[in-house]
Amino acid sequence: MSSVIERIQTEVESHPVVLFMKGTAQFPMCGFSSRAVQALKAAGATALHTVNVLEDPEIRANLPRYSNWPTFPQLFIHGELIGGCDITLELYESGELARMISETQSQ
Repeated sequence: MSSVIERIQTEVESHPVVLFMKGTAQFPMCGFSSRAVQALKAAGATALHTVNVLEDPEIRANLPRYSNWPTFPQLFIHGELIGGCDITLELYESGELARMISETQSQ
C-alpha cells in the first residue's frame, strides 16, 4: 500500500493543480467531476493535471485514506487538499478559486 500512497504524493507534489476525478478533463465520467473541471477552467486553470481514478483502482481505493476525504473529485493546489466539487464551486463563485489558480501560474 505504501507505494500507492507514494504515487499519490508524487502526483500531488509534482503539479501545482491536481484533480483526482472520474474520467478525464475532456471526458468526465460523472457530473461532480465535470462541474469541478468547468469551474477550474473558468477560473483560469491552464495547467490542470488530472488523474482518472477509474483507470487506477489502487489510487481510487487509497486516495480517501491519504486525503481523509471520502468522495471524488478531490482538488489539490500546491500539495494541499482543497476539497471536492461543492467546495471547488463555492471557491469559484466567491472568486477565491481564480486567485488560488493565478498564484499557481505566476510561480
